[in-house]
Amino acid sequence: MNLKLMERIQLVVGVACLSIFLLTILIQVFSRYLGISVMWSEEVANFSFIWAVFMGASIMHNKQEHFKFTMIADKLTGKKKIALDIFNNLILLTFNLLIFYYGVETVLNFWDYTWVSLPLKMGYVWLCIPIMGFSMSMYTLSHLINNVRQLRTKEAELR
Repeated sequence: MNLKLMERIQLVVGVACLSIFLLTILIQVFSRYLGISVMWSEEVANFSFIWAVFMGASIMHNKQEHFKFTMIADKLTGKKKIALDIFNNLILLTFNLLIFYYGVETVLNFWDYTWVSLPLKMGYVWLCIPIMGFSMSMYTLSHLINNVRQLRTKEAELR
């Protein structure tokens, strides 16, 4: 799959979920002000926020703008820095594959549970976990491929 397309889809889904979250919060505020009970709004707000966060985390990972410690990386240059990036990406790949695996298990375990206020399956809520794990794994593989290319370029320059 084209990674730019995958990132674009995640961005659209994340923005849509964030918009649903904000709209639902506004509905909650106005309904409380009017004294009307809107039972479904809290669940929709919570679950749309979960989706927005998970899609956003994946996008930030792809752009390599997510939270990270750079104390060691800032002190390294050349092949050593690339080697550290490869090591970090291998750890991230392992972690992301575990997120994907256990995300699939979570979806399968909770698929038949239903929301409290709406007749929807909880599996749809937790589907964001394996999607994030899969997409982060693909992004990390792309980063690893770029790291290996950089390392080969550096080695070729030294010859």
